[in-house]
Amino acid sequence: MGIEITEATPQRVVGRMPVEGNTQPYGLLHGGASCVLAETLGSIGAATHAGPGRIAMGIEINATHHRSATSGYVTGVATQVHGGRTLTTYEIEITDEQDRRVCTARLTCMLRDI
Repeated sequence: MGIEITEATPQRVVGRMPVEGNTQPYGLLHGGASCVLAETLGSIGAATHAGPGRIAMGIEINATHHRSATSGYVTGVATQVHGGRTLTTYEIEITDEQDRRVCTARLTCMLRDI
């Protein structure tokens, strides 16, 4: 997938992913690749929020694909919406290199002790 993480705190995770290599047969960024980026960023935030001795497991993701991307990189920003003891939720905004929104996703993770 080629995902690179550039910032990671429990409240905000930022990463980018190349469009090339993550396309569907028509040359457009695959919607599933956008979901992988969103879940990766949100899960990193959730694991960071959970802390040592705990794990985060994704239990729900949804995504709306607003526009296509055909080249360059897309950047995702996961922002914590709720950070509880057993659940945490992130909104993930994915944009292209022109700062146009490509996808909006929401991920909820369950937090458990190891």
